[in-house]
Amino acid sequence: MSLEPFPNLVAMFFARAAAKGEAPFLWRKADGAWSAISWGEAARKVAALAQALKGLGLLSGDRVMLVSENRPEWLIADMAIMAAGCVTVPTYVTNTERDHSHIAENSGARAAIVSTTKLARTLLPALARSSACDTLIAMEDVGVGRVGAIRIHDWDALIARQTPDVAACARAASFQRGDLACIIYTSGTGGAPRGVRQHHGAILQNVNGCMAIIAEDFRANDDEIFLSLLPLSHALEHSAGQFLPIGLGGQIYYSEGIEKLAADIEAVRPTIMIVVPRLFELLRGRILKTVEKDGGLPKWLLGKALALGAKDRIGLADKPLDWLLGATIRPKIGKRFGGRMKALVSGGAPLSPEVGQFFGSLGLMILQGYGQTESGPVISCNRPRAGIDHATVGPPLIGTDVRIASDGEILVRGECVMAGYWNNEAESARVLIDGWLHTGDIGLIDAAGRIQITDRKKDLIVNDKGDNVAPQRIEGMLTLEPEIGQAMVAGDRRPHLVGLIEPDVQWMLEWAAANGVAAADARASTGLHRALMAAVDRVNAGLSVTEKVRRILVTDEPFSIENGEMTPSLKIRRHVIRARYGARMDALYKS
Repeated sequence: MSLEPFPNLVAMFFARAAAKGEAPFLWRKADGAWSAISWGEAARKVAALAQALKGLGLLSGDRVMLVSENRPEWLIADMAIMAAGCVTVPTYVTNTERDHSHIAENSGARAAIVSTTKLARTLLPALARSSACDTLIAMEDVGVGRVGAIRIHDWDALIARQTPDVAACARAASFQRGDLACIIYTSGTGGAPRGVRQHHGAILQNVNGCMAIIAEDFRANDDEIFLSLLPLSHALEHSAGQFLPIGLGGQIYYSEGIEKLAADIEAVRPTIMIVVPRLFELLRGRILKTVEKDGGLPKWLLGKALALGAKDRIGLADKPLDWLLGATIRPKIGKRFGGRMKALVSGGAPLSPEVGQFFGSLGLMILQGYGQTESGPVISCNRPRAGIDHATVGPPLIGTDVRIASDGEILVRGECVMAGYWNNEAESARVLIDGWLHTGDIGLIDAAGRIQITDRKKDLIVNDKGDNVAPQRIEGMLTLEPEIGQAMVAGDRRPHLVGLIEPDVQWMLEWAAANGVAAADARASTGLHRALMAAVDRVNAGLSVTEKVRRILVTDEPFSIENGEMTPSLKIRRHVIRARYGARMDALYKS
């Protein structure tokens, strides 16, 4: 597919649909079997729904909330909202009623689309209290036709009443690259979500940049297969997991969820997949445990693969071993990932270099990307032709300028940069200065032009001696230990660091059984605390004096989306965790 400069996202979608015709496009699994919606059928549904939205009185520029799990209807709704000249406001399915209220009121949404009855229960009370919303379209029967001023319409019935004219719908999409496409609310690692105003050109520039990487670094074809797992309400999945496949004319399979991810990968055999680092960490742990149990030859082969992968280059003497690994362990691991994976793209949070090197040693291409919702969201990505260094996030995408400020902050300029935050001029002025986006990330650019992130500016710990400490690097190293599932370190204006440690659940159960401790009592055991501290000390051995974690506290439960301690993209929400554990962590300095 060409990289022609489309005027908007709707034009790109209809152009691809016209070229692909009735070829399969969107796949879902139902009753144990995968079934597809063709490009042509998707285009007709988009045209019908866009027509219906206009018929309901929605006008150009009106905001429409979209609350749904990943499924074909998500894409159809998103494209239809834009085709009608409206603005999509994606919303996480994990949002509380309070979250929905904030977004509905802040965005001034005129309407909403929801997928299930369960999600409608949380959304409807928020919409009923909002000052602007009067319409809800439900993909499932929610049992009522009206709630207060909210008129409720059935998705299927609404579409069935239309006579779609795809060509007319495509012609009507006359908006330009600078026009607003969507308002994506950040997941809020540090407070209330802010609405990022993403214009059509921001996402299109991201798509073009990613397509260039695939075209230049891999053998692209017209049947790239994407497996969609991350929430589509997250900017990374929205741009790279939805619009990139559209740009490529590829196919999208919607995963059944994390629990069935391994089976979905083997069945779908994707060529490209967007994943967050936390999933790579979990997969690495499972592979290590499996090989450890198998012992013998598999364990020896893994050790050799990791040792070879740690080398800067493979010498002539290494060729026989490299061939052996290519005939044994690497194909076996590759098969678990479908057997035709070109690249697993990691984004949304920092990926530990050790994790990237681990999978690279086993023959899987891990490309770490970097970006923010405010930048479309992709700023840069590793690419083979620039040399893969897992300590970096690769060079900037085409059309993206990056520079490092005097204090080390990464600044970004280009079409990908947002127009500002919705209804928040003060915050927009703080991060957008003279056309440059101030990312809040600290980093550098190496001799090969690749960006290296050292930490979040606002997350840097400054100890009582004035030394700067980057917590994310230390947390990443801690979670590589088999005993540790999650970690957060603290120590601002303190003499040393302390750590909050969530034990690896499987390891904790095995430890409890081996030591005669009831599983329910394990967290409170001094023996478990000593074992975890021993794991921390192994990490401490490779850290500087200011980075060492001196004391630890064991968590009450895992950090999760459900308890508000993680974002939907699985980043820890430090302010929430500090509110819960702050007093106990402060007490570590007194004992």
